[in-house]
Amino acid sequence: MKILFVCTGNTCRSSMAAGLAKDIVKKRNLEQTIEIISAGTMAWPGSPATAQAVQALAEKNIDINDHQASMLTDELITTADLILTMTAGHRQQVLQKAPETEKKVYTLCQYAEEEGDIPDPYGQPLPVYQACAARLEQLITKALDKIINNAGKK
Repeated sequence: MKILFVCTGNTCRSSMAAGLAKDIVKKRNLEQTIEIISAGTMAWPGSPATAQAVQALAEKNIDINDHQASMLTDELITTADLILTMTAGHRQQVLQKAPETEKKVYTLCQYAEEEGDIPDPYGQPLPVYQACAARLEQLITKALDKIINNAGKK
């Protein structure tokens, strides 16, 4: 299963989400069954994760120093089994590019059965990134639990 996390620049939220999800997948020994990728709707390809995003995850022993931003492409949308966006606006952008993917595109909060969006920490101080990372970790854990439970029912 391929899970795609989407935000705007792919240097803050979706890069942290991918790092966190990869860590959880690894700890659960699911690396053979779940692939994690990320992209941005307005990414500058090759850009690194922001220093604050790197630091917020380093505090959780997760290294995203090698992250390079990717632009959201039709191919990424098509090949992903599940697309989790940071905001309802990002979800709409995915659906504008590929309306036929509606059944596999959710906001991360929606998929985790919670309300709201993940606010962009870009340009904010480290504590805002730390709070964002903590929220992402909580939501991704719920989302992965849901995926695993649904796989068990098939």
